[in-house]
Amino acid sequence: MPIVQMVLLGFIVFATVTILYFVPLGMWIQGIVSLGLGRIRIVDLIRMRLRKISPRLVTDGVINLHKAGLEHITTDMLETHYLAGGNVQNIVAALIAADKANIKLPFETATAIDLAGRDVNEAVQTSVYPKVINAPKDGYLAAVAKDGIELKARARVTVRTNIPGLVGGATDDTIIARVGEGIVSAIGSASNYSQVLENPDNISRAVLDKGLDAGTAFEILSIDIADLDVGKNIGASLQADQAEADLRVAQAKAETRRAMAVAEEQEMTAKVQEMQAKVVEAESEVPQAMAHAFREGNMGIMDYYKMENIKSDTTMRDSIADTGTEANTNTEDVSE
Repeated sequence: MPIVQMVLLGFIVFATVTILYFVPLGMWIQGIVSLGLGRIRIVDLIRMRLRKISPRLVTDGVINLHKAGLEHITTDMLETHYLAGGNVQNIVAALIAADKANIKLPFETATAIDLAGRDVNEAVQTSVYPKVINAPKDGYLAAVAKDGIELKARARVTVRTNIPGLVGGATDDTIIARVGEGIVSAIGSASNYSQVLENPDNISRAVLDKGLDAGTAFEILSIDIADLDVGKNIGASLQADQAEADLRVAQAKAETRRAMAVAEEQEMTAKVQEMQAKVVEAESEVPQAMAHAFREGNMGIMDYYKMENIKSDTTMRDSIADTGTEANTNTEDVSE
């Protein structure tokens, strides 16, 4: 008998715990006290348990939304978003914050933003309190004016979330890239760097007028140049590099011409030596020709002596000419 009673007691305890788990009476009573009868039904809570949905999460969300005045949102809507993998707590907080800030945020839009992987609660907060983005995130943007002077700039971009553009809209990285491109373009179009230093707000206006927030999840409120420094003289550096390159080209061409001149000189020297060899060869044939002429009788002894006299006369004249040239040279040296 005691064993039967113990088994019966255990069964009763198990049945009670099971019933209390699947029938969360405490949350049902909390819903009745907070919202009144019929807003949160016991059947809905049991169905949540069976579908492995947290009744506490949905119940607290519905109570908070209804207390904030968003009575059109039901438990079925939160259940559907939970089953789709959404963050119910984020959705509830975002809807309440948007309603209090008079920001139009339908439930369907909020759930779409949340399911797209964006933090909808942070988006609403950024709509109320705009955030500041540094462009670039680290370091400076380098740009060159028309006079060749480099300027290094850093901007602070104030943006506000564009809630309809959160689904499919570009992130803040796109804003940073577009602002950087606009700053570089504005500085590059300036005739000289002093104009940019005197009126940095011209850059802000030029960049802001381009509508850089199109297709993004943000609305640009202002672009402020936080820092502007003078860098290197890029134009002078490029000119110096060009001059050095031209010098190297000229040196290479001069070296080519010198090599060609040396080669030509060596070629001419070889030709002179060749001609001298031919002269020597021709002179060596003269005695043979004279001997042949004597044998043939074409040349007599008197002809031979006449030729020797002519040679002697020519040698004497060459000697006199050389002596005169040396005398003139010595006279010029003395006069100098």
